[in-house]
Amino acid sequence: MKRARFASITFVIFAAIATVAGCGAARQADTLGESVQHYNDSVRWGRFEMAAGHIPASQRAQRMDEWDERANDVKITDYEVVNMVPRGEREARVQIKVSWYKGSEGTVHETHAVQTWERHGKDWLMVDESRVRGSEMPGLPEHATAAEATAKD
Repeated sequence: MKRARFASITFVIFAAIATVAGCGAARQADTLGESVQHYNDSVRWGRFEMAAGHIPASQRAQRMDEWDERANDVKITDYEVVNMVPRGEREARVQIKVSWYKGSEGTVHETHAVQTWERHGKDWLMVDESRVRGSEMPGLPEHATAAEATAKD
């Protein structure tokens, strides 16, 4: 009886290990939509190390510093993916709407930003982000065409 129980427990443990190992090996890369959600959720909730996994390695240290500095006063209350436009199989432009406030002011602002995503191997990485309209948001650069339009006025 003890042998049967031991064999049964051993089989269950072996099956669990094989399942977990198999899932890890079979893990597929995130889709564009999943990557966009993971990145923006992570930024919203201040999980900057997780967000950094969705940007190129060469930009991570600088972005982490910017996020850390901005987090002292800027709080993101919500974001919404407004539009996702693929540009071939390896690039996409994503427009998001961010609701945020400065703790020092307490006024909720709305900012629209465009993110450029590129496929690097199996992963989608956010390679550029800028404001296109709405309130200026600390740490979010101006979109080139918006800056040019302002300069012409």
